[in-house]
Amino acid sequence: MSRIGKAPIEIPAGVTVKIEGNTVTVKGPKGQLSQTVNPDLHIKEENGHIIVERPSDDIEHRAQHGLYRALIHNMVVGVSTGYRKEMELVGVGYRAAATGQVLELSLGYSHAIYLKLPPEVKVEAKSERNKNPLIILESDDKQLLGQVCAKIRSLRKPEPYKGKGIKFVGEVIRRKSGKSAGAK
Repeated sequence: MSRIGKAPIEIPAGVTVKIEGNTVTVKGPKGQLSQTVNPDLHIKEENGHIIVERPSDDIEHRAQHGLYRALIHNMVVGVSTGYRKEMELVGVGYRAAATGQVLELSLGYSHAIYLKLPPEVKVEAKSERNKNPLIILESDDKQLLGQVCAKIRSLRKPEPYKGKGIKFVGEVIRRKSGKSAGAK
């Protein structure tokens, strides 16, 4: 049996879970999320825990058992504590500014890049002297947050020679040496 799938999901205080048919709705202080689950899987709520059970050891059921348990767990964590990602702009002249839900980026191109973010994602841009600019993104939806981060990162991926680009805080970029000097 899947180790992830059989682990019960603890429901923290202030979070309510509603299971209607094959739709799970989780509501908490940070927001409300819902997920449609495969109708073959059985989801039940018992004394403060959510339990996901599969009907058989069929390969399809085994694959979806852990998947839907993880998705429901991410929803519970998202509506109770939320998710936060910090991205760092490494490069001379790279800047970020956030006005409402629009993120303005200067990434060394001849023009500024404007990104309109979904209303579920809160954005903040910080610029301190002698430090790289930071973009801080917060949301209750882990999947949406990851998608937005991937879109921002794709605008200028970190390159291995100088390390310039948009990277996550704490991420280590594998560096390459340049041309060998005087190699004949």
